[in-house]
Amino acid sequence: MNLFHDIAEKVKAALEALKKEGVLAADADFSNVKVEPPREAAHGEVTTNAAMVLARQAKTKPRDLAERIAERLRADEDIAKVEIAGPGFINMWLSQAFRARLMNAVLALGESYGRSSLGKGEKVNVEYVSANPTGPLHVGHTRGAVFGDALASLLEETGHDVTREYYINDAGEQVDVLARSAYLRYREALGEDIGEIPPGLYPGEYLKPVGVALAEKHGEALLNMAEEEWLPIVRDFAIEKMMEMIRDDLAALGITHEVFFSERSLHESGAIEETIRELEEKGLVYMGRLPPPKGRPPEDWEPREQLLFRSTAFGDDIDRPLKKSNGRYTYFAADVAYIREKLRRGYNQLVYVLGADHGGYVKRLQAANAALSDGKVPLIARLCQLVRLFRGGEPVKMSKRAGDFITMRDVVDEVGADVVRFMMLTRSNDAPLDFDFEKVKEQSRDNPVFYVQYAHARICSVFRNAEAELDDSILRPEPETIRWELLDDEAERMLMRRAGEYPRMLEAAAKAHEPHRVAFYLMDLAADFHALWNKGKENPQLRFILPDQPELSAARLAMLRVVRHCLRNGLRVLGVRPVEEM
Repeated sequence: MNLFHDIAEKVKAALEALKKEGVLAADADFSNVKVEPPREAAHGEVTTNAAMVLARQAKTKPRDLAERIAERLRADEDIAKVEIAGPGFINMWLSQAFRARLMNAVLALGESYGRSSLGKGEKVNVEYVSANPTGPLHVGHTRGAVFGDALASLLEETGHDVTREYYINDAGEQVDVLARSAYLRYREALGEDIGEIPPGLYPGEYLKPVGVALAEKHGEALLNMAEEEWLPIVRDFAIEKMMEMIRDDLAALGITHEVFFSERSLHESGAIEETIRELEEKGLVYMGRLPPPKGRPPEDWEPREQLLFRSTAFGDDIDRPLKKSNGRYTYFAADVAYIREKLRRGYNQLVYVLGADHGGYVKRLQAANAALSDGKVPLIARLCQLVRLFRGGEPVKMSKRAGDFITMRDVVDEVGADVVRFMMLTRSNDAPLDFDFEKVKEQSRDNPVFYVQYAHARICSVFRNAEAELDDSILRPEPETIRWELLDDEAERMLMRRAGEYPRMLEAAAKAHEPHRVAFYLMDLAADFHALWNKGKENPQLRFILPDQPELSAARLAMLRVVRHCLRNGLRVLGVRPVEEM
């Protein structure tokens, strides 16, 4: 049940009635009419801008039109009060009967409360992490991993058919560097003193186990081979081991991808050649020369003829090369073929979760997608800004495992997956985020994850006490017997109001691709709950368990069940466990 959908239907019915009366034109456009929570609780539970957006069409003043709309809304038994505010906002308060139906619906829906058919089964591919398989995931990958996974869950919760995907960059020079670095560790594992790691190779100690595994599998056999013989053997082995490590690190964060797609497969299957032929047939490929880079061009810059894609025809700044001057395909050529492969799998929307340093890459991806899908499938890129790590306010710079950066596993092992996931979603993805190891472990209201988890744990403690003190008829009353009208304290009404906003918030977050909205909602809901808890300390009449007042106790416990459902469901979307004791 979504109360805002229900009230929107009532507003629409009132507007349709005004059409019939000739107050509104028969073709009046309602698309900009909104029904939403007011910014301030004093302004009601639901508000609409209908009068302000339709007044010009009706050739009347907004407040005059608002009165005509309000007149019909006041006749609805589900709406207790209607007021006109400001330039023409229509503020509404719900009736006790409507609120009771809403709360009972939440209890009945339980873990499915908030789920919707908004996405109508649309197939969405969400690609995230996709780090080069050349080392452990770092803290920057962590933010993209959490954001991508929470976004995928959010879209699933709102009726989309989602595939979580990881693109393995297992072609190109970086994996040859990986192979040479692993080979050096292989020689070390056989007893050779390799000295300092040469410049250009990966120095991290994470490759030592790979070297040992190579030695166990091949003995000294690789030492007697020329590089062109051992390189592909070591490369495949090292990539496999790196992906095992990456999968393990992601699993520690509660992340599992359904698809791991290999870039190399695009080269080996001929998919890149097929993609270029398709673009040629559309007249979107030509031989040409690129202008020099903006700013001061390199001293050795020399324009060379290359195979180019007409990406400027689709909003890009310049056309993009598909082949280098030496005849090899560019990384972009593989990216274009990968988009084509996704489109052939029938996705209605492609979502790329990228690091902030990939911002300049978005236009070319969108251009390639527009060309290949004929503009029918949107490609949406979400950029995740940097994470700055601190410990007690001091920057953290080094990792024990990687040597020159902090790994995802370092962070997860120290503070736990739940803390990492929640904290990574306490800012919008396009804003920088500060993560302080000491602060995220504090048990205080200044720590968002603790504050939300503590609300859930406190509710669980109330039920443990209630089980020992109250009859089952109070703990688990029949819905029609719950006297919701007894909950008349402002803090109680605020809590129920917040619970009613959950489905709308979820849909809005999904439309905007902003899972941080779920975290913000949970923090607000927790704050409302803690406020009521604290009032109960000062006023015993507001406590949840009052054995001498069974009907009031039953209503308050039912309210707590509603709040617990909202907390659990929201945390599930974020991939965070709702703890029962702290």
